[in-house]
Amino acid sequence: MTDRLMLLDTASLYFRAFHGVPDTVTSPDGAPVNAARGLLAMIAALSGAYQPERIVACWDDDWRPQWRVDLIPGYKAHRVAERVPDGADVEEIPAALEAQLPLIRSCLDALGIPVVGRAGYEADDIIGSLAAQSTGAVDVVTGDRDLFQLVDDTRNVRIIYTARGMSNLEVVTDATVVAKYRVLPEQYADFATLRGDPSDGLPGVPGVGEKTAATLLAAHGDIRGILAAAEAGEGMSAGVRAKVLAAADYLAVAPRVVAVARDLDLGPVDGTVGNVDAAAAAALAERWGLGTAMERAVAALT
Repeated sequence: MTDRLMLLDTASLYFRAFHGVPDTVTSPDGAPVNAARGLLAMIAALSGAYQPERIVACWDDDWRPQWRVDLIPGYKAHRVAERVPDGADVEEIPAALEAQLPLIRSCLDALGIPVVGRAGYEADDIIGSLAAQSTGAVDVVTGDRDLFQLVDDTRNVRIIYTARGMSNLEVVTDATVVAKYRVLPEQYADFATLRGDPSDGLPGVPGVGEKTAATLLAAHGDIRGILAAAEAGEGMSAGVRAKVLAAADYLAVAPRVVAVARDLDLGPVDGTVGNVDAAAAAALAERWGLGTAMERAVAALT
């Protein structure tokens, strides 16, 4: 397959690298570089295994967009370190990781991997838009199940799922989603809305778990259909109907929060593999003690 685009859920990967590589990995002057080195090793491994023609690092320019908070005030509220009136709330992030973000961006730049974000949107929205607008095959690299909604065999969009670690990557296709959750990928956002997700502050419908959510979607297609059936008093038990109707206000807004954007105009984004600035990469490796991780990334991308 030509023109395979790899979209990195960058924060998901550098958080995994930070927690997976010992904090004893430091630069010559003692600064933490474990997340940067781990991310470089991931990029080398992913490029070698899946051979993308293009790679783009998708970035959280706004990790908690106000328009999502306006719809669900509790959205990611438990991850707020500091509230900023009339501004972007500060995310709780380890200081040793936050200090490495400029280095990570410099490494991506040296490797010729563009960093793409958009004010008011999360990396998930960047990924959703680039995947939807791509004319070739797409591999989305993430540890976030929310992005399962993008899986589409007909368009050759799949997830490279990292939740089990880089040594046990899982390629998620239509069949994977159906086998695990008994819903189609295009139903996954509604499935997550019904089930809820504590990591994002989504309460879900109290009393409705994965099995009931899948059953409702199989019978009624989507949340709109589920609400219509509940209002009509047909197609579900009295107990489930009561739970759905009690959560009607939540169900009216939550799908817009959970669904990733697919229509952002991000302009021309290249990311063609091979545009490595070898001199810049070598300088970063020497200054920060990035060792063989940078060497392997450069080799994989050239």
